[in-house]
Amino acid sequence: MSNTTKKSTALTEGSIPKKIIGFAIPLFLGNLFQQMYNMADSLIVGNFLGDEALASVTSTGSLIFLLVGFFNGTAMGAGVVIGRYFGAKDYEKVKKAVHTDVAFGLIAGVLMTIIGVCFTPTILSWMGTPADVFPRSVMYLRVYFCGSLASIMYNICMGILHAIGDSKHPLYYLIFSSVVNILLDLIFCGVFRLGVEFAALATIIAQFLSVVLCMSRLMRVDEVYQIRIREVRMDTQLIKQIIKIGLPSGIQNSIISLANIVVQSNINAFGTAAMAGCGSYSKLEGFGFLPITCFTMALTTFVSQNLGAKEYERVKKGTAFGIGCTLFLAETVGLLIFVLAPHVIGIFGGGAEAIAYGVLQAKTVTLFYFLLAFSHAAAAIMRGAGKSTVPMYVMLISWCLIRISYITVVGTLFDNIQLIFMAYPITWTISSVIFLVYLCKADWMHNFERQELKECA
Repeated sequence: MSNTTKKSTALTEGSIPKKIIGFAIPLFLGNLFQQMYNMADSLIVGNFLGDEALASVTSTGSLIFLLVGFFNGTAMGAGVVIGRYFGAKDYEKVKKAVHTDVAFGLIAGVLMTIIGVCFTPTILSWMGTPADVFPRSVMYLRVYFCGSLASIMYNICMGILHAIGDSKHPLYYLIFSSVVNILLDLIFCGVFRLGVEFAALATIIAQFLSVVLCMSRLMRVDEVYQIRIREVRMDTQLIKQIIKIGLPSGIQNSIISLANIVVQSNINAFGTAAMAGCGSYSKLEGFGFLPITCFTMALTTFVSQNLGAKEYERVKKGTAFGIGCTLFLAETVGLLIFVLAPHVIGIFGGGAEAIAYGVLQAKTVTLFYFLLAFSHAAAAIMRGAGKSTVPMYVMLISWCLIRISYITVVGTLFDNIQLIFMAYPITWTISSVIFLVYLCKADWMHNFERQELKECA
């Protein structure tokens, strides 16, 4: 069995900045293309099918992430487990964890399909989705959730490669997926004007083709993480570890989405223009926040591999470097969006009123991106250390309970959408303060070492 990949992808040796940046750059490029095809739905739908169609697509993001985020967050635990054993050079455990991860993904894909298709109308009703966009939103989401298996397995396969330090091959598959999705969007919606459900179909087809490519590589590669269909099964010990680490991340993603659904329901009360404009801003934010997301993903893999290798001093230096980079990038991106918002939000289409809402949200929140970046970086570090319950509780308190309480009070007392937008920077501040105290005061790495010794005893 070849050791080339093991040596080239391990983050446990060599220059820390070079390793983290070298891992993060392909992640950035890959996620850039992923955002491109996420934005393609909005750009093409908005320009070819109109404001109501745009609102029906963009306003569904929180609901999609509620379900997708739960299952993908849980699967994230597999990435941490795989990365830890890979760093420790326990390749037998790597092999078992990979096959357990695939088995979990197959089950999760089926469950998400059933839940998404059955409960979409009910949840959209709870969100107060306006009647003029409700039928299209239901159709879009039901078609999207019919492809849940492709969506989950797409992220499972990418997660396996990321866990062992390979961010280049996922980049190739994401580029391919993005190009396919954009072409199909143009054909379905731009040329034939078939409706928003075909924008969802385009995403499903693109993800399915990428899964085929990624699985094909994982089944052919002569490495410890090779997938063999006959070995795809749940390992009891490993699935417990994956759930222990991943379930809190899944719950965290879902509670954040639940809080954002509450925010979205308050935005919906301001009408279709507000839905379209704020939905367009959310696409822009996802695009602009990519560099930060990629550094935090790199931090999770870096921490998990180096803790597995017991390189504790290297973990300290790497986390300090990663946090510094995320803060700098976040504020740079925030300033750019703040200045360019009036020009770039208009590219999604929509009328002047919709653009004005999007610009107002951008002007309200973008200068606080450094707080959001710090919270994400701290959460990534904790997940890499296997302490995913810490960010879960922090997010539950600050991004769910406090955010919902704030929105409930403000939405009841004031008819001012900018006050709704302020829920984000306020709760980002609270979570950042809590994380800062934890990282400075808690002896979390030595706790990890003691936990490892206990497990071995």
